Amino acid sequence: MTPWPLGLSQPLAPNNQTEETISATTEARRVNFVYIFSSMSPYGPVAIYLALAFLAALVFCLVPGLAARKKPNPVKSEAYECGVEATSDVSGRFPVRFYLIAMLFVIFDVEAASFYPWAVQMHALRLFGLAEMLTFVVVLAIGYAYVWKRGGFQWR
Repeated sequence: MTPWPLGLSQPLAPNNQTEETISATTEARRVNFVYIFSSMSPYGPVAIYLALAFLAALVFCLVPGLAARKKPNPVKSEAYECGVEATSDVSGRFPVRFYLIAMLFVIFDVEAASFYPWAVQMHALRLFGLAEMLTFVVVLAIGYAYVWKRGGFQWR
């Protein structure tokens, strides 16, 4: 039998072994597999996870485009407005205020998401954690007041 990478034997090897040798072979594979992961860098599993995530994203983006039927049609090329024919040019410009409000939403959403890890570790952080979070909230409140005073939250 030719050894495969990672110390595993060929999956289609002849099946003339007894049950004891099969369980011994399985145990040897398990020990070898555990050895590989225990001798790996701490960042090894993270790298494997990121590589698999990237590969999955690539497959999910490419396969539908390659497998889809391509039958061009003038109706399919039109902009879809919830079943109603478009009354104006769809490729028009959005007002800049839309982007400003979207960016403000993202900033304050990240602020709200940062409260959860702090709340989980609040007991361990004690007074230092409280002071850090109060500083964080004060800085964000100053930014919020500035945007409010400048009229950034009014949709005209």
